Amino acid sequence: MSVIDKFLKYVSFDTQSDENSDCVPSTSKQLILGKELKEECEKMNADHVYMDSSGIVYVTIHATCDNKPSIGFLAHMDTATEISGKDVKPQIIKNYQGQTIFLNDEYKMNPEEFKNLKKVIGDDLIVTDGTTLLGGDDKAGVAILMQVMEDIIQNPVEHGKLMFAFTCDEEVGKGTDHFDLDRFNVDFAYTIDGADIDQVDYETFNAAHAKISIHGTSIHPGEAKGRMVNASLLASEFMMNMPSIETPQCTENYEGFYHVTNVKSNVDLATIDYIIRDHDLNTFENRKQYMKKMVSYFNEKYGNRFTIEIEDQYYNMANYIKDTTCIEKAKKAIDKEGYQSRSTPVRGGTDGANLTKRGLPCPNLGTGSYNHHGRYEFASIQQMETMVRIVKNIICD
Repeated sequence: MSVIDKFLKYVSFDTQSDENSDCVPSTSKQLILGKELKEECEKMNADHVYMDSSGIVYVTIHATCDNKPSIGFLAHMDTATEISGKDVKPQIIKNYQGQTIFLNDEYKMNPEEFKNLKKVIGDDLIVTDGTTLLGGDDKAGVAILMQVMEDIIQNPVEHGKLMFAFTCDEEVGKGTDHFDLDRFNVDFAYTIDGADIDQVDYETFNAAHAKISIHGTSIHPGEAKGRMVNASLLASEFMMNMPSIETPQCTENYEGFYHVTNVKSNVDLATIDYIIRDHDLNTFENRKQYMKKMVSYFNEKYGNRFTIEIEDQYYNMANYIKDTTCIEKAKKAIDKEGYQSRSTPVRGGTDGANLTKRGLPCPNLGTGSYNHHGRYEFASIQQMETMVRIVKNIICD
């Protein structure tokens, strides 16, 4: 199978994670794809394949020489929570020439609104049918690494020890909670979890999740005057008092934000889920403190009806990468394919952010898939094929 055949196969697996689950992994359906990958790696005759109880698949290919570094590569199996990843029906657009793409009768993509389409003029594209996400984040990464493994095993070259890992629950911030660095013992690693294939990403957000709980007082509406406290209305007031211009749709580059991801409410109880993001660590800490102060303010106003829980999710890896060998090696591999490699601040995070903090330098590389987390997601066939070569360039350098 080609890298594209692999990708189309993997997106047929529903692997959506669940941020509200306490199970490991958060959804058992991720294990189904994990078992498939394990079996495929064993059929390739990889030197060692292991799937742990948390669903992570580890693969080892032994070194063929002694003078090259040991390198790891990671991709995650789960897909985003914003829109369904079940029954994905990919469509292929041959030789895209900049036209509007009609996903179905209701949804369409045009390059003026979705500017990433301008990067893939002349390419063959894989798009959705408008009812689900595609799963390029990160099954494009999974397919790329599976193809690299197959190529390296079938056509041996000189390389150091290689390790590959396929993780679960990256989309809910738990992708490396159970990751075994003793097992994944390499000099440095890369996540294949980005978009543009000319980028080497090593500046990520610092990230936290905040949950606000608001307790109301439910009274029969006919007897409510002076007695009812509607938690839904308090939740609305809280959100309206947060900085309106410090949201994803109003920020770019190094600007951080507060983002409401979920609201559940009735008269008696309301909960608001926020994600907090900033590249600067001090500003990140200030953002968390600001939310706590907002809760204190509303408790003074309404009598201790608000509580807040904040949990850090990952940190800016740029603060922890001391040796830039992994960055320079990736840039060289990209340049070899005729691109001008570049690095920009990532307005997101990867499994590599936490691994870097734990001592394993792990920048992020692209996949050739774009518009992640929604129905407008698409992938370039040619860019995915190029990314296979870029990863092999890293291995062979």
